[in-house]
Amino acid sequence: MNKTKPTLIGIALVAIALLGAALYLQLAKGMLPCPWCIIQRYIFAAIAVICLVASFLPQGAARAGAGLAFLTSLGGIGAAGWLLWVKANPNVSCGIDPMETSLNKIFTAELLPSLFKADGLCTTEYPPLLGLSVAQWSAVWFVILAIVLGWTVFRRQR
Repeated sequence: MNKTKPTLIGIALVAIALLGAALYLQLAKGMLPCPWCIIQRYIFAAIAVICLVASFLPQGAARAGAGLAFLTSLGGIGAAGWLLWVKANPNVSCGIDPMETSLNKIFTAELLPSLFKADGLCTTEYPPLLGLSVAQWSAVWFVILAIVLGWTVFRRQR
């Protein structure tokens, strides 16, 4: 039985749900996203789009799409890791800098500012959710997505 396409759709739904959770935390709880948070949102959105498109392709192309999403999730792990490093070293800041200005000028930030506009500072501490910070949860989810996508790409076909 081919499990690639349902897996890709499931991953896309998880990535979309994570974007929804980020919006909820931002709009309902006042947790403003920093530039690295926005980069991670772009990565979750890219994973969702790649997986949705790949789920409609033939089997070989779907696995290639899963491979691209896998590489994207590795980039997400790197972005989340960098944000965690910045939070662990408060003397380093990614506050208002050229990256934030550049991110806020991308057409998606102007089209969907509530989702893609960086308004916060990386060093701002918010209360933990179930014992982990939002940045830690993001890293956890990127690792989970990378594991599932890696399994999808590298498992043997029957």
